[in-house]
Amino acid sequence: MKYQLITAILLVAAAAAPAQVASHAPTAAGAPPATAMQVTGKPVAKVNGVVLTDKDLLREMYTIFPYARQHNGFPKAQEAVIRQGALEMIIFEELVYQEAVRRKMTIAPAKLSQGEAAFKKQFSTPEEYQQFLQAEMHGSRQQLREQIQRSLLIDQFLNQELDDKAAVSVTEVRAYYDKNAARFQMGESFNFQSISVLPPRGGTPDQMKEGRKRADEALKQARTTKSYQEFGLLAEKISEDDYRVNMGDHKMAPRDKLPPQVVKALLPMKPDEVSGLIQIETAYTIIRLNAHSPAHKQSFEEVKGELQTDLQKKKYEQLRSNLAKQLKAKAKIEVV
Repeated sequence: MKYQLITAILLVAAAAAPAQVASHAPTAAGAPPATAMQVTGKPVAKVNGVVLTDKDLLREMYTIFPYARQHNGFPKAQEAVIRQGALEMIIFEELVYQEAVRRKMTIAPAKLSQGEAAFKKQFSTPEEYQQFLQAEMHGSRQQLREQIQRSLLIDQFLNQELDDKAAVSVTEVRAYYDKNAARFQMGESFNFQSISVLPPRGGTPDQMKEGRKRADEALKQARTTKSYQEFGLLAEKISEDDYRVNMGDHKMAPRDKLPPQVVKALLPMKPDEVSGLIQIETAYTIIRLNAHSPAHKQSFEEVKGELQTDLQKKKYEQLRSNLAKQLKAKAKIEVV
């Protein structure tokens, strides 16, 4: 629910918006860091005459980029994009709220009370809650309940118009799977770990000799390892390639993305085996095979869950886009 999700911002009382502007979902906990965007309560947009302010905008910007509090503001390179996304969101929310009111949708008193109780739990002490009421709601519990009701109406409308309609049945998932068989055809791949020694390119003969010596020593140590864990810890300790930070693990790497020297070494290996030295230009690599997956088509059971989620997300976004267009088409929107 929206009122539960927005938990990061409590603007100081001096930045409170004028009373005549639209009410929005309340927020809790901690003042925001200094930011180039100063909150004054000035309008940023009007939706059918209802004013949305820079306070509403900043609240949504923090919802989009919650890490701004830790980073003392929004990244300069992304601030304009975040601001535009937040502006579009608060306009969309206001359109949804107005449509829910037009349809005479309501929230049951018991559900509203549950929402209020859940919101109060965000505060550490009753005193913090009272401070919030004074700073943001002018001490009015009724104003808080109206904002929570607004949030619940938005949720209820979106559940009805988007969530419910975006549901994808297993039959639909199966039809998509059958129609798009090529998407589920997996090429041959290998799951392996590596330890690499990387003498400098164009190095002197002595540097090349030293590199080979280090590679031979690395191979000797690698062949004493008995498990994924042991090989991985050794990789983290002595490997010079980028995979050393992840136990040397390359995960499932497609055959056609690997150097031919590596493929040649991997093909005759069995899981848990460690290769000899593989030379690629001036570099030396040692690999441990964890799994070899031949080319195959993923079964429906393998992909059903993830595929259903993906299809539902795609359907949801399309429905949301269409809904936004429909609501905007019959609304008067002014961006200030």
